[in-house]
Amino acid sequence: MVMMPKRVKYRKLQKGTRRGVATTGANLAFGEFGLKVLENGWIKNNQIEAVRVILARKLNRGGKMWIRIFTDKSITKKPAEVRMGKGKGDLSHWVAVVKRGRILFELGGVPEAYAKQCFRLAVYKLPLKTKFVTRTQR
Repeated sequence: MVMMPKRVKYRKLQKGTRRGVATTGANLAFGEFGLKVLENGWIKNNQIEAVRVILARKLNRGGKMWIRIFTDKSITKKPAEVRMGKGKGDLSHWVAVVKRGRILFELGGVPEAYAKQCFRLAVYKLPLKTKFVTRTQR
């Protein structure tokens, strides 16, 4: 399952910026535990899918998982050994732009130790530094 938009206004996008801090999506909204990113960057659709598969297998219908990011930015790449010019390259893959502080995944309905163990396995598949966060009790 490839995470990509159904329709886009423009097929090929400019590079854009990765600086700044996340203003939206920085707090837990659905589950009790989450995985928060600590640096800015891009996360590919296959990396999100790898994490989804790991969490789904570990949960085994025991808890609930939420994916809080979506790959809506297209990345193009020119083939190897092609000279400069002749236009922008073909679409290579899709990425989600994440800024530090953003919640990537959430888990609910499982004990804290188990959620920590699940996220520890998931972190190996991600290219950015992350930390485990819990919902603060009021």
